[in-house]
Amino acid sequence: MKFKHVLLITLLILFVDQAVKIYIKTHFYMQEELIPFKSIPWFRLHFLENEGMAYGWKLGGSFGKIALTLFRLVAVGFGTYYIMGILKKGYHYGYIICVTSIYAGAIGNLIDSLFYGLAFEFSDTYSQNLARGFWTEGFMGGYESFLHGRVVDMLYFPIIEDGVFPSWFPIWGGESFVFFRPVFNIADAAISGGVFAILFFQGKFFPAANASTATVEETNDN
Repeated sequence: MKFKHVLLITLLILFVDQAVKIYIKTHFYMQEELIPFKSIPWFRLHFLENEGMAYGWKLGGSFGKIALTLFRLVAVGFGTYYIMGILKKGYHYGYIICVTSIYAGAIGNLIDSLFYGLAFEFSDTYSQNLARGFWTEGFMGGYESFLHGRVVDMLYFPIIEDGVFPSWFPIWGGESFVFFRPVFNIADAAISGGVFAILFFQGKFFPAANASTATVEETNDN
């Protein structure tokens, strides 16, 4: 696999991620929800903005937001170095694709954190957002300063919306629940998908390492 393939995959994920985010940001009210396909009622678009990590996890305060954005920036820098290394070493193409997916997802959310506060107005439940910021008013027209942008989330899959835990279930017995509750975006999906694929296919991606582990286990048994 060559660098141009990594670049193509990265740009494709970034294009889809940013196109969907910009559309949602400029066409939806905050908390607005849409069911695109009536035959799939659990597939929904639900506009939220996330100040933290994937699936709503966050660090507190302005300092936490800056720290998280800087961490993403460092992670992307390390990812660039790591991908160049595994390309040179000729790692399995499937593993490279997975790592590239994680890398592209990290860049996608980093773009939001770095620039969305500068590029857009504040979103609320009463008016649709307009792209302003540096698009029309320079770097003074956005809802936040550099490094403080909020990540746009919109994918919501409440497959079980009115579930109830059995009475015997520890702690939450008898309480209602929603599965799957988190609202996320294309970048989050790329990151999670890449991680799960690496875990699931690690035997195929690293056959030599697994063979060595099996050999050591057999030796110890003997």
